[in-house]
Amino acid sequence: MDGSSFREALYDVFIDTEADVESRITRALDIGTEYFDLPFGFLTSIEDGTQTVVYATGSHELLQPGESCPLEDAYCRRTIEMDVPLAVQQAATAPVPDAAIETFDLGTYIGSKVVVDGDLYGTVCFASTDDRDTPFTEAEETFLELVAKLIGNALEREAHQRELRKRNERLQREKRRFEGIAETSFDILFRVDLEGEFTYVSSAVERVLGYEPADLVGRHITDVIAASSTETAMSAYSEVLAGTTVETLELTFVDTSGDRVPLAVNATPITENGDVVGVQGVGRDISARKERERELRIKNRAMDEARLGISIADARQPDEPLVYVNRGFEQVTGYDAADALGQNCRFLQGDATDAAAVDLLRERIDAAEPVSTELLNYQANGTPFWNQVRITPIENDDGTVTHYLGFQTDITERKRTEQLVRLLNRVLRHNLRNDMNVLLGLGTRLETEADPDVTALGDQLSTTAQDLIELSEQARTLERVSRRERDPQRLETDSLLTTVADDYRQQLAGATVDVTVRTDRQLCGGPELEQAVSELVENALKHNPSSEPWVEISARDDGEWIELTVEDDGPGIDAMETAVIANGTEEALEHGSGLGLWIVNWIVTRYGGSFQIRANEGSSGSIATIRLPAITPDESIETVQRRPTVLFR
Repeated sequence: MDGSSFREALYDVFIDTEADVESRITRALDIGTEYFDLPFGFLTSIEDGTQTVVYATGSHELLQPGESCPLEDAYCRRTIEMDVPLAVQQAATAPVPDAAIETFDLGTYIGSKVVVDGDLYGTVCFASTDDRDTPFTEAEETFLELVAKLIGNALEREAHQRELRKRNERLQREKRRFEGIAETSFDILFRVDLEGEFTYVSSAVERVLGYEPADLVGRHITDVIAASSTETAMSAYSEVLAGTTVETLELTFVDTSGDRVPLAVNATPITENGDVVGVQGVGRDISARKERERELRIKNRAMDEARLGISIADARQPDEPLVYVNRGFEQVTGYDAADALGQNCRFLQGDATDAAAVDLLRERIDAAEPVSTELLNYQANGTPFWNQVRITPIENDDGTVTHYLGFQTDITERKRTEQLVRLLNRVLRHNLRNDMNVLLGLGTRLETEADPDVTALGDQLSTTAQDLIELSEQARTLERVSRRERDPQRLETDSLLTTVADDYRQQLAGATVDVTVRTDRQLCGGPELEQAVSELVENALKHNPSSEPWVEISARDDGEWIELTVEDDGPGIDAMETAVIANGTEEALEHGSGLGLWIVNWIVTRYGGSFQIRANEGSSGSIATIRLPAITPDESIETVQRRPTVLFR
C-alpha cells in the first residue's frame, strides 16, 4: 500500500467508535509497524519519572503491556522534550541514553509524544533491533504525528466517556438513594426538569395530595399548585434554576378533591457538568402546623381583645416583671402596655391598698400556688378601683414555674353595691333604733304623767315621725339611683346649676341661692347629677335656722375636671358628719344624720368623680365640693368619661 492507503486505513480505525479504545490503538500500532516496516510498535504512559508500556505489538520481551522502566533509561526521554518526532536511524550514533541501548538493544527508533487534554500522556513509538540504512523521511514523521494525534484523541474521548460513565453511575446511585429515602419519607420528594414538569414524585404524594406518583410524572408543577401560589412558585423555580437554594417556602397545593393543602417547600438545583438541568426538593405538609398557628392566633387575639385584664409575669427574672399585658389590662388599669411591661404588678398598689391582701398574694406566689383575692388598686391617673386578682403559676415540662398568669377584673361596681347595702343596713338600724326609742319614751310619758303637755309631746311625735318618713324616702331614693344604669352624657354646667337654684328660690321665698359659673366647658356625668346638687342645696337650706338662708352654687375649671361648690352660711356641718364622709364608713361611734350625703357620694363617684364636705373655716356654714370630668365640644364622651371609682373615696 502507498502512504495514502495507510492513512485511510488509520482513519477507518479511529472512525469506528463502536470498537473499544484498546483494539483501536492496537490496530493503529499494527498499521504503523507495517507502514514503517519495523517489528515493534508500542504506546507508553509517563508519570512521576517512570515510563510504562500500555499497548504493544511485536515480540520484544521488554516492550510488552505493563513493562516499565525509569524514564531516564528509556529512548522516550529525549522524545518528550521535542516538538517533532525523534527519528533514530542508528542508535549508537544518536542522542540516546546508553542505558536505554543496553536495556532495549534497539538500533532503529522513531517516536512522538502523545498529548491528552493538553497534558503529556506518554509516547507512541516504532522500533527494531537492527539499524536502518536510510533516514526517516518527512512523510514518515508526519504519519507518526498523525498516529500520535489520533491516539491522543481516542484516549481523550475514552477518558471523557469514562468520567461520564462514572458521573452517570454516581448520579444513578444518588438517584437510587434519593428515591430510596423518598419512598420511606413522610414528606413529598420530587424532581422537576427544565420545562417545569415532574420527572419524579415520591409515594408520599398519595397520602398528602391523593395523587398516584406516576400520574404526576410529565405534568407541569402549576397543575397542582393553587392559583394564589402560582406566581410565587414560578418565581422560586426561576431562582433555583439560576443556582439559588430555596428554603421553607410556603405554597398552597390543591389535592385530588379540590381542597387546599399548605406545603413548606425546600428546593435545590440539579447540576450536570456544571449546568443546571432541573430542580429537586422536598415538600412537607404543614396543615397541622398551620391549624395550630391559626388556633394560636385566635387564642392570642382572644387574649389581646378580652375585656378581662390578662397579664403574664416572668418568674425566672428578678422581681417577676410583666412580659405581657392585653388591652383589657390597659383598660382596667389605665396604663399603656409600654409603661407596664418590665415592672412588677405592685406598681398598681397605693396608700389604701390592704396590706393583708398584698401579703396573701406574696405568700402564695412564693409557694408557687394559685391565689385569688380582692384589693384596692390605683389607675394611672390615680383613681382607686377594686381589683379582683387571680394568679396561676405556669410550669414547664420539668415542673419548674417559669411564669405567672394573672387575671385582673374591675369589680368596683360590685364592691360599691356591697358597701351601699352595708351602709343602708347600718344607718337604718341606727336611726330607726334611736327614733323608735324616742317614740317609746313619748308613749311612756303619755301613759304615766298625770298632766302631760300634750301639745309638746304631739310636736315631738310629729317631728320624729317626719324624720322616719324622710329617712325612708332617702333610702328609697338611694336604692332607685343605685339601680339606674349609668348614662354618661354632656351636661351644660350653667343650665344645671341655674335649674337647681330656680327650684329652691321658688320653694323658699326668703332663701337666697346665688349661682357663679367660671367655666365654658360642659360636665361629663349622668342626668342624676342634678339630684346630687339639689340634695346639697336642700341640706344647706334645711339645716339653716335663719329666716333668710344663703347658698351659693359655683363652678370652675380645675385641669381635666370641673369643680362644683355648694357653700352656705348656716351653723356648719357637724364634725361627726364630715368624719363619716371623709372616712367613707359608718362606724359604731360615728353615724351620719341621714342618707342625703350618701346619695350625693354615690351619684358623683359612679361617674368617676369625688365628693367631700367640710366646715367653712373662719366663718359659719359649710362647703361641699364635687369634682367631675370636664368635656369640650371637640371631645367625645367615650374618651372623657371615667369608670365608677371606689365609693366614698
